[in-house]
Amino acid sequence: MGSGKTTVGKLLAQSLSLEFIDLDAYIENKHRKTIATLFAEKGEDTFRKIERQALEEVSNFEGVLISTGGGVPCFFDNMDLMNRVGTTIYIEASPEELAERLMISKTVRPLIVGKTREELIPFIREHLAQRERFYLRAHIVYSTKHMLTKKEIHITVSGIEEQLRNRKET
Repeated sequence: MGSGKTTVGKLLAQSLSLEFIDLDAYIENKHRKTIATLFAEKGEDTFRKIERQALEEVSNFEGVLISTGGGVPCFFDNMDLMNRVGTTIYIEASPEELAERLMISKTVRPLIVGKTREELIPFIREHLAQRERFYLRAHIVYSTKHMLTKKEIHITVSGIEEQLRNRKET
């Protein structure tokens, strides 16, 4: 949460002339329910299976850039699948920076509603500790410091584009 997957993903897809697919939106459209509702009604195990099936479906699409929820790489062999069919990117940021972004975000996130910045930092740190071993398996790990302004977001997109070009050259 707050890493910039959707914001950066949309801009990067546009720059690379790719279609942008948000996996959560894909699931919501297919099932005609929100992620929160699916999670509540089906439970985490069934939701993760739904998520995996959707990932398999979109992995077969060509000319797309896919943004996944933060849990996707951590279940089944999803990270292996993503690494096999495409170039994976982890947008890395410190817990403090992520908390800052989340505090100013207009997106309602049920897991963090009502939390202060000081409460968010240990929450984020705990989630990263559980998930980062999967995230660090990405082909590209792009570290961000500040990404609050449009200029900073465009710098991030340009930096990722450069790493993609460098990856193609090797």
